[in-house]
Amino acid sequence: MKWNGRSVFVVALVCMVASSLLTLAVVRGGSASIGTQGAVATAGNLLSLGGAQSYPKEFSKLFDTYQIIKKNYVHDVPSEQLIEGAIEGMVGSLDDPYSSYMDPTAAEEFNTSLHSSFEGIGAEVTLKNGRVTIVSPFKGSPAELAGLRANDQILSVNGESLEGLDLQKAVSKIRGPKGTKATLKVLRPGMTEPITVVVIRDNIPIETVHQSIIQRGADKFGRIEITQFSADTAKHFFEELAQLEKQNIKGLVIDVRGNPGGYLTAVREIAEQLIPEKKAIVKIEYGDKSREVEEYHSKVDSAKPYPIVVLTDGGSASASEILAGAMSESGGYKLVGEKTFGKGTVQNTVEMGDKSQLKLTIAKWLTPKGEWINKKGIEPDVAVTQPEYFKATQLPQDKVLEEDMTGVEVKNLQLILDGLKLSPGRNDGYFDAKTKAAVERFQKENKLPVTGKVDPATGAALQDALIEQIRNPQNDNQLQKALDVLQKEAKAKGK
Repeated sequence: MKWNGRSVFVVALVCMVASSLLTLAVVRGGSASIGTQGAVATAGNLLSLGGAQSYPKEFSKLFDTYQIIKKNYVHDVPSEQLIEGAIEGMVGSLDDPYSSYMDPTAAEEFNTSLHSSFEGIGAEVTLKNGRVTIVSPFKGSPAELAGLRANDQILSVNGESLEGLDLQKAVSKIRGPKGTKATLKVLRPGMTEPITVVVIRDNIPIETVHQSIIQRGADKFGRIEITQFSADTAKHFFEELAQLEKQNIKGLVIDVRGNPGGYLTAVREIAEQLIPEKKAIVKIEYGDKSREVEEYHSKVDSAKPYPIVVLTDGGSASASEILAGAMSESGGYKLVGEKTFGKGTVQNTVEMGDKSQLKLTIAKWLTPKGEWINKKGIEPDVAVTQPEYFKATQLPQDKVLEEDMTGVEVKNLQLILDGLKLSPGRNDGYFDAKTKAAVERFQKENKLPVTGKVDPATGAALQDALIEQIRNPQNDNQLQKALDVLQKEAKAKGK
């Protein structure tokens, strides 16, 4: 049987890439697969609602309800509708955001998506307290560029409320083809009013590994960003690491911020070569108690000759947390940044006889020291937050902000102005004379009409300038702290 799991649904794209390309995959013996076959016979033999075949006595009440509805309900209801509703009800009663049911139509769309290009807003979501909540936007995605952040709650899409929808139906509202617009009403932690964020769906790049050299004085440090753990991530990781090592790096930053997870195989293959002394990487405990606890270990005796730091934040989930936990507990490497998301479960996707699919949580994973981080996350060794302007969102495209206006949109504008060092003088959401002067200063510097009003042209220019500011490594507090740690450790080792 092929086991797979993941952090949460991908709010991807024209195709619902919910849990397959970003999957924590586990099978007995340590191999991994994206497949969904293998359990049809078991699922098909559980229950029969007709003829002389029997069903478990616990299902008698369910069968009685079915017969009563079929005989007495005022309208004719297709049997398939009742069965689908019963299944959805059972899965929903688990109160587990990672277990879900897809009817045959949704499952077919889902499976087709596995072979399609990524299109959509590029974010990962889950259900939290009944609301669609962003785990993290993918780096460089339309969602990130529009200012969406981890823990943002999506209330509606293009005017359609997501209230009461399960995650699958909510995802179907958010996804869509390249070039189409998703107007989201978003409630951000700490805000009392929702904001409007417009995201233009686009192709989402599937490259998962990016490396760079950061110079600090005479020292070179390597940085490898892993955006998700896909089938080829480990291979590409070591290819990029080899390129960095040829340049005699003094230390390495592994950046899994905003990484929603992926294949266990990928993260295991990376950890196997980084953690010394063949120590533990992760333990898997199954709900089926007849199965033994599975434990994976590294394959090398000695550590790399340079220090390593792992960067994490609230968008680091699932497989990212496996890497962080293993590097910290078994490798003795420092974690820098913010507490991780807290997703410590494994899912199995089963195809039913009619081609519908059931995704069920079947195991939990533990860190090398036996910690279950589910809903708790992993605390960094060195806690560092980003500048406040990193939390800024998109400016409205359907209105002009001007003097004497108030509200969360003006407050967001002031946050952007402050991040661009234009000193609006306040951040309480009131558009006063100083805020106007800061806008005029920006317009003058960027050769825009100097009106003191934030129209769509000025808003777009402000956002472009802010994105450039955020992407500047010098403004990345967490990265800079990671480099501080590396430099100190490299000096202590005499490197």
